[in-house]
Amino acid sequence: MTHPFSRPFGTAGKLLRGAALAVGLGAASLAAGVAPALAQSGIIQGQGGWLFPGWESLSVLDKAGIARTIGLLKDTQTALAAKNIKLLPVVVPLKASFYTDKLPDGTKISAEIAGQYDYILAELKKARLDTVDLRPALKSVQTGKQVIFYRADYHWSVWSAEAAADAVAQAIKASGVKLAGAAGSGDKLGSWVTQRHLGDLAERFLTPDQQKQVGPDLYTVRMQPEAKGGLVDTASAPVHVVGNSFVQPYLGFPQKLSSALDRPVALTWNPGNVGPWVTFLQFTSAPDFARNPPQVVVWQFNEGPFHSAPEATDQWDASSIMTAQQFRDRMQAAVGK
Repeated sequence: MTHPFSRPFGTAGKLLRGAALAVGLGAASLAAGVAPALAQSGIIQGQGGWLFPGWESLSVLDKAGIARTIGLLKDTQTALAAKNIKLLPVVVPLKASFYTDKLPDGTKISAEIAGQYDYILAELKKARLDTVDLRPALKSVQTGKQVIFYRADYHWSVWSAEAAADAVAQAIKASGVKLAGAAGSGDKLGSWVTQRHLGDLAERFLTPDQQKQVGPDLYTVRMQPEAKGGLVDTASAPVHVVGNSFVQPYLGFPQKLSSALDRPVALTWNPGNVGPWVTFLQFTSAPDFARNPPQVVVWQFNEGPFHSAPEATDQWDASSIMTAQQFRDRMQAAVGK
């Protein structure tokens, strides 16, 4: 069975005019943020079949790495602002922070990591980078059978993705940016459907016997609307999302953001092992960026690897690696053209 998060490494996806145009879907399953070099580090097997990514530290707060990331974001903000484009970085919180009771006996989140998300938000604010605290939105979805993150999966649920999209839409509306386009051009959300399959952490890291013990999860998602137009769409989208598989169309973030803003939303995403830096360069280097630049760029990160620089060989695949200065130079050249 092809996993719903499956996709060949290194390809970029785009959501144009609020429609899911999945580019290059394939059979290679992925867990966003998993670099091949980290595969052997495995996962944290918690209570009741709950699985957590073993490559995200639950003990060490890398303040220097966070400062490097924020420095690059500040440089990017400056370059985009010269083109009258607003940058809105958003950070998805750690799965473990919501499910400490599901961690295995003896495994705890350190006080430093418990405060990591607040630290990141405070440092972004200090650098005058607008962002959104996604925790209240995510906590609001935990009711009945709804979960914030899937049990045996790295990803947040569709309920979380849509709640986060609503929070981001509110932030964009409050920012004072008057989005171009006509009312009624936002995405129309599909009907709900429930699917049953293994979580990506279970599929990637567990033996067949372990997979049987953990079992599949239920994924309640929205039906994908038929794509409008082709891969090249002449209509511009005032908001462009850049990120990893947390914001892919299957989980509904861009569609919900488009619906909430009532405007088209475009998307460039890669699996997490590709890394946010090269994905951003793919977005800004594309001809459509120069022809139809957005008014707002929403750049999605994950809390766990937020500290990882463009040269982090322990986090990103080889084709993604570059120095921080190479990213700056390539970003400024792409944005300034």
